[in-house]
Amino acid sequence: MKNMNAFEKEDRFSTGVYSRQELQLVSGSGTKVYDADGNEYLDLTTGIGVAAVGHANEAVAEAIKDQAEELMTCSPAYFYNKVRAELLEKLAEITPEGLNQSFLCNSGTEAIEASLKFARHHTGKKEIIATMRGFHGRTLGSLSATWKRKYSQPFKPLVPGFSHVPYGDLDKLDEEISEETAAVLLEPIQGEGGIHTPPEGYLSGVREICDDNGALLVLDEVQTGFGRTGEMFAGDHWGIKPDVMALAKAMGGGAPIGASVVREDMEFSPGLHGSTFGGNPLTASAALAAINYIQEENLVELARERGKGFKEGLEEIAKEHGKIVREVRGLGLMLALQLRKKAGPYLDALLDRGVLALPAGSSVLRFLPPLEISTDEIDQTLNTLNEVFKEV
Repeated sequence: MKNMNAFEKEDRFSTGVYSRQELQLVSGSGTKVYDADGNEYLDLTTGIGVAAVGHANEAVAEAIKDQAEELMTCSPAYFYNKVRAELLEKLAEITPEGLNQSFLCNSGTEAIEASLKFARHHTGKKEIIATMRGFHGRTLGSLSATWKRKYSQPFKPLVPGFSHVPYGDLDKLDEEISEETAAVLLEPIQGEGGIHTPPEGYLSGVREICDDNGALLVLDEVQTGFGRTGEMFAGDHWGIKPDVMALAKAMGGGAPIGASVVREDMEFSPGLHGSTFGGNPLTASAALAAINYIQEENLVELARERGKGFKEGLEEIAKEHGKIVREVRGLGLMLALQLRKKAGPYLDALLDRGVLALPAGSSVLRFLPPLEISTDEIDQTLNTLNEVFKEV
């Protein structure tokens, strides 16, 4: 066993719940990652939207290094900490007005779990309405809100009280909601479900229906947050202020962190919820550095500008390869090609040509590059896609 390589070791000693590309990544810098043989790849996956500020971002790495040498852990259940306090203040500054209380955790699914618990506790109600195609995580509460059966079927029975309505259909939501509904949970732009943007007037309509029925609106901004869509948060495109917002992925610049941000009038007692590692100084310092970098380098505006050009290029490819590409979707640097065929062979062909992309369902190519991707790198991606569609 000592002579096994990394591929063999992961296959031998991990649980087998992942299906991976035959690629071992060992380092990264900015928009590029490198394998064990030194081959370079343009990364449009960013750890599923995590490395929005690029790989090995100097500001984030320096913050982690400095904090690791000072204090790595400090339980929020017992002690105060300056770095955590600064991060909480920063979140209150950048999230929609009135959302200025945050519970810090370690991942997106934990942020959703906290958001669901807070919604049920605040309203005293139990029912949660989520949307078809929605993805909210894999722990039992977040999984109960997730639509696709392949994720949930092996673990039934799930948490009771969840129902699903079609994304984009206000009439169906109006029919389903009741005085027993604690919250409506949805992604402002659906990520894992295929990069679906909301119809005009949909999110404002959801807000109105929630208000009319005394339900909270919980936005899952785990994948869409921190500049990904060309606004700091995707809901900002439509001026939507949720009651609760779940955050993670890009928040830590690569470090594992999440947050549930709630309205200032929502009150919770000590011990109601908790997390051993949530808001630890190490990841808090990484998140603070990542958010500051996004602001100081104007990455939200850059994502909007570069995303516009990227999407226009994808639309040209869709016109040229209409027999393969059905549709282009997305906002900012959260983009997708809906194919008429399975995405797998095209993902493999892109990898062979040094470009890494993601699926979002069986027939969708998804692109979540670092927000500082250059116009030349976007052109490289478009040219490579063009080649792949001609040859595969």
